[in-house]
Amino acid sequence: MSSLNESQKTIATVGIVVTLTVYLIRRRFRGATCKSLALLKGKTVIVTGANTGIGRETALDLATREARVILACRDVQKGENAAKYIRKYTPDGEVVVKILDLASMKSIRSFSEDILKTENRLDVLINNAGVFRPPLLRTEDGFELQFGVNYLGQFLLTNLLLDLLKKTDSSRIVIVASALLKRGRINFEDINCEKNYSKAQGYSNSKLAIAMFARELHKRLSADAESSSNGNNPSVYCLHPGVIDTEMSRYFPMFVRVLLSPIRWLFFKTPKQGAQTTIYCAVAGELKGVSGRYYGDCKEEPWHKAVLDEDVAKKLWEVSEKMTKL
Repeated sequence: MSSLNESQKTIATVGIVVTLTVYLIRRRFRGATCKSLALLKGKTVIVTGANTGIGRETALDLATREARVILACRDVQKGENAAKYIRKYTPDGEVVVKILDLASMKSIRSFSEDILKTENRLDVLINNAGVFRPPLLRTEDGFELQFGVNYLGQFLLTNLLLDLLKKTDSSRIVIVASALLKRGRINFEDINCEKNYSKAQGYSNSKLAIAMFARELHKRLSADAESSSNGNNPSVYCLHPGVIDTEMSRYFPMFVRVLLSPIRWLFFKTPKQGAQTTIYCAVAGELKGVSGRYYGDCKEEPWHKAVLDEDVAKKLWEVSEKMTKL
């Protein structure tokens, strides 16, 4: 009997140790939480890619703050499903679904024209949508999919909506990049992957490009403010959300996703946890008037040196204007 009791004690002890270890690991990797209690009543927010993942959680949070939230989604049915989900938790928020396919310059222009006609203000534009490591695919306009959606589409969208953002006092542009941008490089000789393509490299390149866009946009808006005395120029925030367990892995083979499931559960953030820095950049009062900075886990972080090449950023902007026919 005593040996049985000892065995039971050992099993109980191991169980407690394992449970505590799992708890501490999950707590360590869940990241920070946005503490702001700011309400957004009377304000309008656009969230791209809001039908799933951190985009949907971001939209939900902002809707609970009583904002008018426009879910900009490629698939209207998925967008409506997301809106239905959000409305269950927030009767006071206004949720609107509009079609936006960032893989189509035509769709981006159509969406922007609609926004400019129907909205009299735009307080926050959140460039959240993205694709992660697909096989070599092309957008409707012939751009490599990751570069087209993660960067070019959002470059064009932001520029087309810029005048409305400028008209709105204290507006914000929030750009979701990735810590993987540190592995990116801008190769102007093969910017559209006509010669070589790597899923991983393509993703990092697109996230480096969108981060460089954030800094260059801030720089141009600051210069515009100095020359025109325009006090309403939007603030620009760039961030990385951390490693999130979302549908971004949809292009991985099924057996890889199954094998990764325990790791994802243990070490990856949930979509709600992953949305916190985006929400922080969108609402935090202490960030009002701050612009051109980079954030992770709801705090400022230094820009990676790859983002700081101003000559590359300027050339990238000029090349992007030509590619998008801005």
